[in-house]
Amino acid sequence: MNDQIRFQLSQNDIPKFWYNINADMPVPLAPVLNPQTLEPITPEFLAVLFPMSIIQQEVSTERYIEIPEEVREVYKLWRPTPLLRARRLEKALDTPAHIYYKYEGVSPSGSHKPNTAVAQAFYNKIEGTKALTTETGAGQWGSALSFAGKIFGLDVEVYMVKVSYQQKPYRRILMESFGATVYPSPTEHTDYGRAILQKHPDSPGSLGIAISEAVEMAAKSGGTKKYSLGSVLTHVLTHQTVIGEEALKQMDLAGEYPDVVIGCTGGGSNFGGIAYPFLRHNLQDGKNTRLLAVEPMASPSLTRGVYTFDYGDTARMAPVVKMHTLGHDFVPAPIHAGGLRYHGMAPTISALVDAGYIEAVAVPQLPTFEAALMFAHNEGIIPAPESAHAIRAAIDEALDAKEKGEARVILFNLSGHGHFDLAAYDAYLKGELHNYEYPQEAIEEAMSHLPQVKL
Repeated sequence: MNDQIRFQLSQNDIPKFWYNINADMPVPLAPVLNPQTLEPITPEFLAVLFPMSIIQQEVSTERYIEIPEEVREVYKLWRPTPLLRARRLEKALDTPAHIYYKYEGVSPSGSHKPNTAVAQAFYNKIEGTKALTTETGAGQWGSALSFAGKIFGLDVEVYMVKVSYQQKPYRRILMESFGATVYPSPTEHTDYGRAILQKHPDSPGSLGIAISEAVEMAAKSGGTKKYSLGSVLTHVLTHQTVIGEEALKQMDLAGEYPDVVIGCTGGGSNFGGIAYPFLRHNLQDGKNTRLLAVEPMASPSLTRGVYTFDYGDTARMAPVVKMHTLGHDFVPAPIHAGGLRYHGMAPTISALVDAGYIEAVAVPQLPTFEAALMFAHNEGIIPAPESAHAIRAAIDEALDAKEKGEARVILFNLSGHGHFDLAAYDAYLKGELHNYEYPQEAIEEAMSHLPQVKL
């Protein structure tokens, strides 16, 4: 019997190309709209926020986009990332399923986020950008961009959701250690932040609010600052496909092919990163791998949100896109410790879920942390609470295979470690966390504030 558990590639196997799902989308995407006019957006509008190379990638229909050598050189600090078979977890579950996980927690900031942060920082640098503004929820994206900004000599300004800023001080310290300036959002630093605080002095913040603050600072900078984001838009998911491209090679080394590929979803970046290369094989080669997106019941955009046009941020400054949304005014419950707090979902993932190419499931908070600790006890890695949602679904798949007596190959993306998230584990161990399901009446009320799009 082959008892190998680690499947490692060499630096020569770092992908030379990102995969762009736009080339193979089986359903058409709705246009991106200007938030003021609700007409299709122009490159001139986007150029206030993004460098032209990023804008071109966002709309490209080329199947493969070459990874610049400067980016691949930085990738060598942690890529290729390992793929491991969770044999000890399989034994604990007494399942016939084979469970594999792609571990992105070996990156400098501890998650998958540098895959796109490094790319975005590079493209901004070569086009003359001096500084980047961004938002962050749990802090993984802010940490990654802070690292990438330091690599390429860019100043980084981070608006961190206030409740996370308070719950996760070590993420803030990590960002500051990489040279970033970090603000708890909403802040007194922006017009929009001040407006929120005037109405809600105790606001815990949200990703939508933090995005608004970061966008405002970039838009008012006169071109010296650009905006950078870590999920949702197509170019971000494209950069993340290095995960799935490596995983395809590693599953080949393992001599198996996944029946199901799983990733947690907040805005969609790590899920798209691992799933889209496998979706390509479904579409082109007749494979039948199930693609399962897992989200928290506290922020259920895919499973309970409406698939419609909505603003990307709370202040209605960011572009309007068609996506599964809980409403741009969404503010997650402070008792939710698992991250994945954005009000919407990547337009490509939303369209594919709507058309049935991707499945979506929502899981409660307590079973998610239970799964995280079971994984840690058997595999020795404390996962990020976000990644624990994928673990919960992988365990459920393995138990379903056991009940049905099926051999099933399960692959999930362990998108980051939880070393900076121990306060959430502390709350769980003390019995201070609770299951929370976002109320239906809040979703229905939020739909009354959607943009009135007529196309």
